[in-house]
Amino acid sequence: MCMVIFAPLFAIFAFATCGGYSGGLRLSVDCVNKTESNLSIDIAFAYPFRLHQVTFEVPTCEGKERQKLALIGDSSSSAEFFVTVAVFAFLYSLAATVVYIFFQNKYRENNRGPLIDFIVTVVFSFLWLVGSSAWAKGLSDVKVATDPKEVLLLMSACKQPSNKCMAVHSPVMSSLNTSVLSEIQSGKALRKRKRVATLTGL
Repeated sequence: MCMVIFAPLFAIFAFATCGGYSGGLRLSVDCVNKTESNLSIDIAFAYPFRLHQVTFEVPTCEGKERQKLALIGDSSSSAEFFVTVAVFAFLYSLAATVVYIFFQNKYRENNRGPLIDFIVTVVFSFLWLVGSSAWAKGLSDVKVATDPKEVLLLMSACKQPSNKCMAVHSPVMSSLNTSVLSEIQSGKALRKRKRVATLTGL
């Protein structure tokens, strides 16, 4: 029963850690001519991870000319689908938990309540499976696209051995990793609640 009660909590962690995420990385380009260098190139990105729209400028180490680049990829569809499912799963789990605790007698009066609960929970379990798979792949793509080593490869200045390009700091992905773990736990809680609905009324 604990997994049933904690399902809304897992869902909150899932959509809050993903939907509220913002991060960034910092790079440095040290040109042979120091006046052309930029040792603090900040690149910020956030949910819904339309990375191809994140642009930034870097020195070319060829005079004052600068190169405008963008990150690679778009994980917005998987991220938005995941957050949407998480929000609705939270709302339904919260409502179902209230019914389990305060309206147990009415819930068991006939098979209609458990049947509806069972069907809706099966649908949400399926959506969680799809959403978790899509977001896990999307998160993997985000990590690759925002890896400083991968971003440095996009810069023409970094292809010249005489210039020194380095990653100052990488994006912190701990909260996004938490979102994946939370969605797994929430999916388990939904499956547990599906079994509860089956045992209590079907």
